[in-house]
Amino acid sequence: MKYTQLGRTGLKVSRLVLGTMNFGPQTDESTSHGIMDAALDAGVNVVDTANVYGWGENKGRTEEIIGSWFDQGGGRRDRTVLATKVYGSMSREGETWPNEDRLSALNIRRAVEASLKRLRTDYIDLYQFHHIDRLTPFEEIWQAVDVLIQQGKILYAGSSNFPGYKIAQANEIAARRGSTYGLVSEQCLYNLHERRAEMEVLPAAREYGLGVIPWSPLHGGLLGGVIRKEVTGGRRASGRTAEALTDTAVRARIQAYEDLLDKHGLEPGEVALAWLLTRPGVTGPIVGPRTAEQLDSALRAVELELSEDVLTGLDEIFPGPGPSPEAFAW
Repeated sequence: MKYTQLGRTGLKVSRLVLGTMNFGPQTDESTSHGIMDAALDAGVNVVDTANVYGWGENKGRTEEIIGSWFDQGGGRRDRTVLATKVYGSMSREGETWPNEDRLSALNIRRAVEASLKRLRTDYIDLYQFHHIDRLTPFEEIWQAVDVLIQQGKILYAGSSNFPGYKIAQANEIAARRGSTYGLVSEQCLYNLHERRAEMEVLPAAREYGLGVIPWSPLHGGLLGGVIRKEVTGGRRASGRTAEALTDTAVRARIQAYEDLLDKHGLEPGEVALAWLLTRPGVTGPIVGPRTAEQLDSALRAVELELSEDVLTGLDEIFPGPGPSPEAFAW
């Protein structure tokens, strides 16, 4: 496994991040534990989750699965950089109550305590805001975060799904009030097919020293060889991926992508991950394997070196918008 620093921090993290959104809803506890053990054995030291994972009536279930894994001992917690998120409502259906969502100081305080209990640990390495909160000022958010850092309950704060201007606003306010760190990472939608983050988010992250952690690196499976699987009788596309392929322009791009990689004898899913690892400022993409085999494929991507011919071909198929303001102005 290869490692890098998380943004401007001294924290050393693996170039792949293990995402756990499938743990509980699609992957049972025993299999989830096996995947986490295999990832840790391979050197993946970052586990990413969120308090709402498990979804619906099972919100919090994913954190509980991780907590029971930590309880097995063997240095699992000490070797893991643990990242979770706060924002979404943890109220059960029909039990909605004020201050159980968003980023008020009250909800942050309560949410941290609840996550620590489910995760069976006394601290969270990276505590991430799952979305911007248009109702809570950053002064209040940083006050709550600073207290948690002083208490040793979290070490760093990060963002997720933030636009570039909010990254700037958050860190300028943190600096103005003398907060401990400000944001140190941004978790955003970024992949070959969806490159709009290059306009504002990635430049803002680089300017303020945030590590970038892309989610959905295969764009819901669209970049994982979906057309090839259709032809060979493998798992067929469903949901949003199947819907996307009904667009003739999208299907043509994906076909060109798969043809390019067939020409070079490369696996689409591994290339999509390896491409992200060539992007400036990217710490490591989140991979969310449902099985051990999917984890093995993701691990191979870390060692994959893409030739200039392949990189050029990928840019021709998925050119991206380019940086701002040139992407939309002169």
